[in-house]
Amino acid sequence: MGFWSIVAIYFLMWIFVAFTMLPFGVRTHEEMGLDLVPGQAESAPANFRPGRLALRASVIAAVLTAVWVLNWEHGWVTRDMFDFMLPPSQRGA
Repeated sequence: MGFWSIVAIYFLMWIFVAFTMLPFGVRTHEEMGLDLVPGQAESAPANFRPGRLALRASVIAAVLTAVWVLNWEHGWVTRDMFDFMLPPSQRGA
């Protein structure tokens, strides 16, 4: 697998992980006991920390990308293991 392929997979993993983690650990002003600013949505987060989110997403995406590349190199899980997805004429006995 080429370097730029690994970079692309890491970028896709990072985006997926970051968007998956967005709703976790965020509290509204009501939950934290803070006053709302006039015109502010009640669901607006009061403690959003994008730096912490980016760091966590980077670490998790690095681990997932490493597992992906190792699987690519060693062939632990292959397409042939999912023969239920193949047409009946191509399935193994």
